[in-house]
Amino acid sequence: MAEHTLILGGARSGKSAWAERQAAEWAAADAGRAVVVIATGEARDEEMAARIAQHRAQRPAGWQTVEAPLALAEALAAADGPQRLLLVDCLTLWLTNLLLADLPADLDSVRALQPGPRWQAGRAALLATLPQLQARVLMIGNEVGHGIVPLGAVNRLFVDESGRLHQALAVQCAQVRFVMAGCVLPLKG
Repeated sequence: MAEHTLILGGARSGKSAWAERQAAEWAAADAGRAVVVIATGEARDEEMAARIAQHRAQRPAGWQTVEAPLALAEALAAADGPQRLLLVDCLTLWLTNLLLADLPADLDSVRALQPGPRWQAGRAALLATLPQLQARVLMIGNEVGHGIVPLGAVNRLFVDESGRLHQALAVQCAQVRFVMAGCVLPLKG
């Protein structure tokens, strides 16, 4: 199994910048190495389109980008190979995309939500695929569990599933890093 790293932190904490530096250093060590960015964000509005464009512009020209807003495990498997590093940016958007795909149309009548079938299948596929990969994988996710328990069933479902996902991935990863204000704290490995 290749070495995988889970990178957690708050919004704008420096997670992506740190992960991109790690990927660039890894790729620079050997000319035969390739970096593939698995991007999970979707440009649903102008502001998000600008964010996506900014991220793309920051990356080295030789890096490949694969758009995978829903089918993350499949994208990882398709991009896998020796001498590759797969950079997932980010788990939080992927989780959001799948949870939203499963939500009922009438949220006003919902008092409690359970994870839907698309999310359950996507999570299971990711956890099954990760140990099979030859590539090194860096996965970025927002740590949202430091605040209060949020109001609303959808928000609580998101926080719960995010925490469960991060815990399950941390078990499978050789390294877990927490990034705050651009500073990196090793949590595992």
